[in-house]
Amino acid sequence: MTMRAAFALIPTLLPKGEGLKTRSLVLSLGLLLAGLITTGCHKPEPTQHREARPLMGTVVEITTDGPDTRALVTATDAAYREMARLSDMMNHYNPDSAVSAINRAAGKHPVQVPRELMQVLTYARAVSERTGGAFDITVGSLKGWRFDAEQPAMPARAEIAALLPRVNYRHLILDQRASSAYLSAASVRIDLGGIAKLPILAAGMDVLKQHAISRAMINGGGDVMVTSQRRPWRVGIRNPLRPDTLFAVVELQRGFVVSSGDYERYFIRDGKRYHHILDPRTGFPTQGPRGVTLISQDMESVNGLSSAIMVMGARRGQELIEQHPALEGIIFNPDGSTWVSPTLARRLIVSNENPPH
Repeated sequence: MTMRAAFALIPTLLPKGEGLKTRSLVLSLGLLLAGLITTGCHKPEPTQHREARPLMGTVVEITTDGPDTRALVTATDAAYREMARLSDMMNHYNPDSAVSAINRAAGKHPVQVPRELMQVLTYARAVSERTGGAFDITVGSLKGWRFDAEQPAMPARAEIAALLPRVNYRHLILDQRASSAYLSAASVRIDLGGIAKLPILAAGMDVLKQHAISRAMINGGGDVMVTSQRRPWRVGIRNPLRPDTLFAVVELQRGFVVSSGDYERYFIRDGKRYHHILDPRTGFPTQGPRGVTLISQDMESVNGLSSAIMVMGARRGQELIEQHPALEGIIFNPDGSTWVSPTLARRLIVSNENPPH
């Protein structure tokens, strides 16, 4: 049995090949604190299988424990196939995806969508309503931004102002009975980058469970899902203020650790940092926290909320976390201070170099 730690990075769906260079940090630094514990000579000693593949514009790593290496490999292959199927369905950069079909039909007609996509779109509507639009998948209507440090692009203010009226989650109309989705205005576009990754990781974990894998970690570019019936996993939380370091480690037997921040995809212009998390109200990158990490045993509590708190600001984010009994979190402020929710503070293993304050 092995204890692993993984960096928490930014959830995002990117075009094929984009972002792999920066996500290599997951492989080189993301998994730490490995240790082997025997379970007794009367039982087969568990082995560990770890594999990483490019998926969703990042690196997705699956780590599994079990007595049969061949069974671990078979389960891992099946999990990757299912995650790739869903990624192809939900990636708006893929012209053949269901999401692209919805975007092409904006202002024209509803589009029938698969069950899995309807579930994600329903999540998106719920988070948008819960956060008053701070999370909004129609932010994909804002064109012209490219957060590539080597080839950045920034639209003019007039262009952003012209596109802003298209950003409104209420343009997305869902018909559960007909299994259809409709964008009610032309030129509105949806981007599921902030909410599709966790359901895709969860689908991969379901496949592992179907193959009788009882201890597994899936690290999707730093968004981490774990399950274990034995010892908990140790998941490392990246420090957005010093992205090459860990802020702390948390032990988790089941659930999710997800993060958003301004440190992964960004460029600097005229001394100012422009990062990929856009404020739906302004069309520009958020100006609040530098990073947000959320922890919960259930996906609905965290999915889409970390980027919403980046938009809403630290005070409202703290209120949301404290009001939700199933949610724990950390907010990293621009002044270098850090807020940790009370329940998490009692069990967080904090680096001596990064005490919360």
